[in-house]
Amino acid sequence: MNAPRLSDPLRLERDAPSWLSGVENPYLRGLYAPVKAETTAEDLEVIGEIPADLCGAYMRNGPNQVYPPASKHHWFDGDGMVHTVAFKDGQASYRSRFVKTDHFKLNAEAGREQWPGYMGHPNPESPPGAGSDGWLKDSANTDLIVHNGEVLALWYQAGVPVRIDPATGDTLGPQTFGGQLQRQVSAHAKTDPVTGEMFFFDYNTKPPYMTYHVVSPDGRMSTVEIDVPGPRLPHDMALSKNYAILHDLPLFWDPELLKTRGLHKVTFYEDIPSRFAVIPRYGSADDVRWFEAEPGYIYHVTNAYEDGDWLIMEGCRVTDPCPESQPGRGAYARMMAFLLLKARFHRWKFNLKTGETKEEWLDDRNAEFPTINMDVQGVPSRYSYHVSIPTDRETMVFDGLIKYDTRTGRSQSLRFEEGWYGSESPFAPRLNGTGEEDDGYLVSFVSNEAEGRSEIHVIDAADIEAGPIARVKLPARVPAGFHSTWVPGAEMGWV
Repeated sequence: MNAPRLSDPLRLERDAPSWLSGVENPYLRGLYAPVKAETTAEDLEVIGEIPADLCGAYMRNGPNQVYPPASKHHWFDGDGMVHTVAFKDGQASYRSRFVKTDHFKLNAEAGREQWPGYMGHPNPESPPGAGSDGWLKDSANTDLIVHNGEVLALWYQAGVPVRIDPATGDTLGPQTFGGQLQRQVSAHAKTDPVTGEMFFFDYNTKPPYMTYHVVSPDGRMSTVEIDVPGPRLPHDMALSKNYAILHDLPLFWDPELLKTRGLHKVTFYEDIPSRFAVIPRYGSADDVRWFEAEPGYIYHVTNAYEDGDWLIMEGCRVTDPCPESQPGRGAYARMMAFLLLKARFHRWKFNLKTGETKEEWLDDRNAEFPTINMDVQGVPSRYSYHVSIPTDRETMVFDGLIKYDTRTGRSQSLRFEEGWYGSESPFAPRLNGTGEEDDGYLVSFVSNEAEGRSEIHVIDAADIEAGPIARVKLPARVPAGFHSTWVPGAEMGWV
């Protein structure tokens, strides 16, 4: 079903910037329209009852463009805004705060957008930028991870992590690990909840094209150059108990156009295999082992773990890595085609003894943005929680949740009410729970497309088909966004 056509689209976007009037970009309207102000609200109205053993903060990142775009606007270009709902003693509070990167501050000083968007071209008049080519705005709008008691906001094409206070949502400043950060940090870094280590990669259009980094619990950083044939576009990585898995996938910028004309044309090379670099957590370049698999692309990994001689990685494999643009979509046709994400749950198995690779589909539904109980990251896990994405829309929305049980092969599904669309839903362990892997809750922002209203839904992770046990009404619309994290109450000093 397509988005409803409104005779007065701005009537549902009265909290949006005035410059949106007349903008036709579908990823700046409706569910995706930015809000113009930060919001703080306490003692939110609840339908149902917030469990007393839900203690912590659900934080979700996403784009929220402040100024009129300087060029064609991609959904990924918007300034970062973190939306936080904190739960304590059966009560909930809400805060939305801009992620105040250095680039955000420079735009605020200038009073305008100074960087071209992802679909634009390098502008020599722009201040120094970020990303693999160094000319984009670092908005830190993509992911959130918890590391050393801090929440770090990360950006999709690699930038400088931004420290966020989970209690207030306020920006605390860049995280450079004591000045050791000489490269950039990928959108999907990993942290080990047991050891306190942080793992990430960086990629660039100039050598070294990829690097792998580890930050130890005491703050020391190590760097390893990963040998890839040229500029690549990895998005995620995987982490097991003893290994990291880095991706060299055959979807990347056309090398000739990039070299001769500086054009960033994403191309899928179906005759090139997918390659995976397996490196011991604190290994060197000499320790890297490469495994090949079917050509494809991966945006998001679910988990990785070891089983005897096998290293197993589960995630969402894209079924159409380089989709054709649909006619009649105008200047944004290519963006809209790529954003209609089509991916299915998948498993890769790498034999560390023989070098063999096996892979298999785990489901045929269109599902992505997976989350797990972070206590089982890197070790054998049973459950993962994905959003379901309809394929008959003009824009990407999340119309429900799927819980996969990889031990039995069964699954559960929850469909949001008609016209309501959700967000990535992290797992929140039950306070003083049983320790069972699914003993806790899923938390998600859910918004009504026709009315512009937003709520928080709290769902029992053990039985998602039962629907929300609590619906928390929010005082402001929450634009559609990207990734999220759960910050346990213990991390915030509440328990």
